[in-house]
Amino acid sequence: MTVLVTSTERLQRLLALVPYVMSRKVVGLAETAEAFGISERELVDDLNLLWCVELRAPDPYCPIDLSYEGGEIVVSQAESMGRPLRLAVDEASALLVALRMLAEVPGLEDRSAMSRLIAKLEAAAGEAASVSAQVAVQVDSQDDDAEGYAGQIRAALSARRRVHLRYYVPGRDEATERDVDPMRLLVVEGRPYLEGWCLRAEGVRLFRLDRVLSLDVLDVPSAPPAEAEPVDVDQGLFRPSPDDVLVELELSAAGRWVAEYYPCDSVTDLDDGRLRVVLRTPDTGWVRRLAMRLGEDGRVVSPPSLVAEVREAATAALANYVVLWPGTPG
Repeated sequence: MTVLVTSTERLQRLLALVPYVMSRKVVGLAETAEAFGISERELVDDLNLLWCVELRAPDPYCPIDLSYEGGEIVVSQAESMGRPLRLAVDEASALLVALRMLAEVPGLEDRSAMSRLIAKLEAAAGEAASVSAQVAVQVDSQDDDAEGYAGQIRAALSARRRVHLRYYVPGRDEATERDVDPMRLLVVEGRPYLEGWCLRAEGVRLFRLDRVLSLDVLDVPSAPPAEAEPVDVDQGLFRPSPDDVLVELELSAAGRWVAEYYPCDSVTDLDDGRLRVVLRTPDTGWVRRLAMRLGEDGRVVSPPSLVAEVREAATAALANYVVLWPGTPG
């Protein structure tokens, strides 16, 4: 599928492309295309466009000189464009807010390095960084033990030791026991995770630290198999499928935690602090169990088939109770 690029977006890319190449003297076509997230064909089109650019320095109407023969790019006569672009206000603000959020995440190993990086970016961005200072960033830890678990995991990774987890699985509403060979500790979407080879599942799994109930470092060597490949988390953890069921829930103020705990397609505020959330799932069983747990704090609105399943499950559950009225014989 061809992605349309506006002239403004292409100009920004060209202005970044020249200093990128000049700072490296000589750089490969494939490497540059990957760095800018474009194809080699698109990169060649950009380079051909640069042939038509003339600068006023060092001499009036001086054309940029470039070559990309042999798969290597060389740019000259573009010294006046050699300085990287300054961050725009929105770019500087987004980057600084994201870094401040990362600095608050439990388990960060070197906060001082993060603080120095933020200070350098603020100094480099100048006035463009002032907007981000108006945003207060706070990351709420859902488990006071998460940071302690992160320390244990780092120790296990350093010593190459297996860990034993007691882990809560919300989809099945149960606590599980499993041995895991740690692979890395990472932060995804603002939450700390352990990635490792789960011996119980016989596959690579990600474990949210705020769902770890207990963790023990074992005196057993960690040995992930050769086929244990890291999970690609660049696009987030939740990967919707066309076959997923679209579920709509209405939540009371006491049930708003569902929107924070589960990935949602949309979240809409209603009256009296209530929420309407839409989420996708390949398995509606856990949604049915969630509705039972929520009780009056939440209800399934759609799809109708799931509404009927929840009603039947609730009716069956109520049938297990015997109501003893005062005066009723035992």
